[in-house]
Amino acid sequence: MGRGTNRRDFLKASALAGIGVFIAGKESFADDGKPPTTSPNSKLNVACVGVGGKGDSDSSDAGKYANIVAICDVYSRYLDKKSKQFPDAKKFVDYRQMLADLGDKMDAVVVSTPDHTHAPASLMAMNMGKHVYCQKPMTHTVAEARAMRDVARKNKLVTQLGNQGTASDEFRRGVEIIRAGILGPIKEVHVWTNRPIWPQAPDVSDALKEQPIPATLDWDKWIGSAPMRPYNGGYHPFKWRGFRDFGTGALGDMGCHTCNLPFMGLELDYPTSVEAEAGDINPQTYPSWAKVTSLFPVRGSRGPVKFVWWEGHKKDKTGKLVRNIPDYRITRGFDLPQSGSLVLGEAGMMMSISDYGYGLRLIFNADSPGYNGKIPQLLPRTGGGDDKQKLEWINAIKNGGYTPLANFDYASQLTEFILLGNVAIRAGKKLEWDGPNMKIKNDDTVNAMLTQEYRDGWKVL
Repeated sequence: MGRGTNRRDFLKASALAGIGVFIAGKESFADDGKPPTTSPNSKLNVACVGVGGKGDSDSSDAGKYANIVAICDVYSRYLDKKSKQFPDAKKFVDYRQMLADLGDKMDAVVVSTPDHTHAPASLMAMNMGKHVYCQKPMTHTVAEARAMRDVARKNKLVTQLGNQGTASDEFRRGVEIIRAGILGPIKEVHVWTNRPIWPQAPDVSDALKEQPIPATLDWDKWIGSAPMRPYNGGYHPFKWRGFRDFGTGALGDMGCHTCNLPFMGLELDYPTSVEAEAGDINPQTYPSWAKVTSLFPVRGSRGPVKFVWWEGHKKDKTGKLVRNIPDYRITRGFDLPQSGSLVLGEAGMMMSISDYGYGLRLIFNADSPGYNGKIPQLLPRTGGGDDKQKLEWINAIKNGGYTPLANFDYASQLTEFILLGNVAIRAGKKLEWDGPNMKIKNDDTVNAMLTQEYRDGWKVL
């Protein structure tokens, strides 16, 4: 923002332009190692685990570019609805049976289940040599994320996380802007969310009472690898996100989206420490609010970075319930959207006013000349959209020579970082993290929180 431009004019201009003076053109994949357009005559055979909720759109998107040969869901209404769209696809209730029965009849698997089933289904598929697209967060635990990365590497599989903002041209331009250094040295990042939008603490902090299981639901298979508990409609559908046994809370739900742009742009990997403040901690559900601060060390030419996550609502000094978000002084008076991220540099800041790294706003310091040069394009363009996240993955499987941007090498680091925040919330203390060895250095008892016990018949690790 120039010295003569007020905030209102700048924001108006930025909104019209999409990203101020930096506009990313829509470029198609070229024949230079980047994925070409899918040939309609050579479609992959894809099986889908979970076809309700997000799985509904994931399976539909995959079906634009591949043959859907099998669909699996524990809820018969979801399964029957999806069967009408893909009548030739075989129907299954148990993903283990589906994977065992199909064998070589499938090339790849899309996993779009509740969080606690992501790793069990994905790891079984990858151990069979199948390429995997998995919804965010990649896993339920830190240990599962590390295992997903290792199996994908070992079997040389093409993988992609379902944080679809990664496919956006504007997201990719944002990564390039951060890496171009025009904001000056980056020392601090803030990310906030409007979540939770489902029941959890303080309203829910105990296991729910037993209710009759609907005839349309296989509750045993929905529970899968998690500890068995009586059915209650407060778990399924969607409300499971607030329960520790099934979901990963606000941080797990949205972190792989909203943290994605600064995490990728700054090329972050393992934090050295993670510390959390939170309210209404309990064994069953995620907290009413949390602030998680992670410190990243120097890497290459980049200095140390403090990364702060904000979620939920808390009471202010007057007792009024308010959003738990960054202080407005950090933003120099700009209003914060419901969800977003803020990358703070010595020369200026970049704000994303969405969950997905879209709606970028560049705000330069008053004494900064701004930037009028050309920022080099480092990343290929897809045209954006959730379906392009699948297309990038499918093209990479078919044609090789290209690694999807949200591949499990990258996504495992992002997921580990995010899930470490949940571990810090439970631990209630600052954790010193040895990332390469996946170990908490200052309290060995907390290392048990990096993994979980699995129910008989559903063992993962």
